[in-house]
Amino acid sequence: LSFAQAAALPLTSLTAWELLFERLEVAREAPDVLLVVGAAGGVGSILVQLARKRTALTVVGTASRPQTVQWVKDLGAHHVIDHGLPLATQLKALFPQGARYAVGLTQTDRHFPDLAELMAPEGKLGLIDDPKQPLDVMLLKRKSVSLHWELMFTRSLYETKTLEQQGRILDEVSALVDQGVLRTTLNEDLGPISAANLKRAHALLETGHARGKLVLGGF
Repeated sequence: LSFAQAAALPLTSLTAWELLFERLEVAREAPDVLLVVGAAGGVGSILVQLARKRTALTVVGTASRPQTVQWVKDLGAHHVIDHGLPLATQLKALFPQGARYAVGLTQTDRHFPDLAELMAPEGKLGLIDDPKQPLDVMLLKRKSVSLHWELMFTRSLYETKTLEQQGRILDEVSALVDQGVLRTTLNEDLGPISAANLKRAHALLETGHARGKLVLGGF
């Protein structure tokens, strides 16, 4: 990988790996359904690959534009639904029993009622974003759905006993990249780090339409 391609991977890979295998405790041989809300973003782009390549899950991603739909399909999602429309209706049209696992990577407060409706009983819901509105967790009680937060900085912030696990995760991700199992999630290299390029990068992110990761490198 180039430095830019490599730079796109560590933070999102750690977040996706910890969310999938440690917070949600997905069994790699379990033939369940996973919904990834915001599958075309940085974390979603690596999480979809990990779920498809390292588990037996049926992966359903969300995207709303032709370019991002194709991106998510290329990463390995079995199905792509539109997060601009009600998620529960679309997911249950594919899988009437609902999703055993779901992850909210963006706009979770907007989608939360739909997520509660589409979850299978005793399912697991994982989140990484910062909801602007309070989440009504009581919506999860009837189905005994559990809620799991993921922040890849928790281990370093609190120097937890499992801190070294992140090094092992990155070693495994690196090996999977070398083997061609995983690919970089870099979508665009915006050039050197400068005020103008930083402004451009933030503007792209604020549109909510960015695919994968944006990278700036050098000065």
